[in-house]
Amino acid sequence: MIEERFVASTPTEAYALAMQKYGKEQLKIIAAKQLRYDDGKVRAEVVVEVPEELFHQANSPEESQASDDEVAALHAQIETMKALLEEMKAKLAESSLEHGVVADVKARFMAKGIASSWLDEVLKALVGTPIIEDASLLVSYLLEEIDETLKVKEESLDEPLLMMLVGPTGVGKTTTIAKLAARYAYLLEKPLKVALINLDTYKVGASEQLANYADIMQIEHFRVEAPEAFASRLDTLASYDVVLVDTAGMSPYDTQKFVKTVSFLKTEVARKLEVHLVLPATVKYEDMHDIYQNFSFLNPDAVILSKFDETKHLGTLLNFMLCYKMPMSYFSIGQEVPDDLLVASKEYLLERFIGDVQDASER
Repeated sequence: MIEERFVASTPTEAYALAMQKYGKEQLKIIAAKQLRYDDGKVRAEVVVEVPEELFHQANSPEESQASDDEVAALHAQIETMKALLEEMKAKLAESSLEHGVVADVKARFMAKGIASSWLDEVLKALVGTPIIEDASLLVSYLLEEIDETLKVKEESLDEPLLMMLVGPTGVGKTTTIAKLAARYAYLLEKPLKVALINLDTYKVGASEQLANYADIMQIEHFRVEAPEAFASRLDTLASYDVVLVDTAGMSPYDTQKFVKTVSFLKTEVARKLEVHLVLPATVKYEDMHDIYQNFSFLNPDAVILSKFDETKHLGTLLNFMLCYKMPMSYFSIGQEVPDDLLVASKEYLLERFIGDVQDASER
């Protein structure tokens, strides 16, 4: 015979638990008493004796499995309830974002090109706080979040630099390369030895344009048409501090040019090849999205933003940088070589954007 203890609020309830498990016929009560537990509550304790065979039968793995299944079902119910509560909480948060001060501030940022989805993710964390009721605080908070999210690729010239610029036709790659070349060769505290390589064999006059810039700056310039020649030329330029590579402007749907550019990227070279995607500040978000999607397989290390001088509204550009979190390396802010080039900074971009938002609030 085997003894087992059952505990309940009363002796009757404890005995009922024993009968539920073993039945009444082979059950024998050994002891019954009431005890005060550490939590201060009094409980009844009944000790019963059952045949060994019945005990093992009632506590078989199958029975344990059934108990495990019940526990699993209970956990599933709890998780479902949690999910429902989270859904209700999210709906409540979304509802609160569509009214009052927060709705006005959100609309102001959306009107300047910032995506509703990005704003909602930031604003949900503020539901129930005083910030969401104060327009000036809320604007400041959103601008701080934008500042935190934006990424900048710091300019580092401690090691030899090999930089390739890629992007669609007409975004200003060649002019930007000329500005970079002038910066590296003449505008830094320590002038660097710079060379230019042109891989654009498609555009009429592309090589001549870069060659003219190179002649004016007295910088070496080379035209390369095949990946093998690219690797060979880089070997001859091993002593140069900076090598800048211009590529053909490509439509997102120009497969031939993409394939050729990839062949150059896969060339085995001694130094790390940095790829910088040139994007104009003037382009629509949908076009920016298409450009990024089509050039992303080139694994760009950073984005150079061009044509700042051709627009006053930078919200669309800012929205792209927030959504894709690509680091920025340089800003091209005009046509003058070499003056109109800046090392990328959050401050410059945000200063332009903040002025746009403030102008909108005053109208």
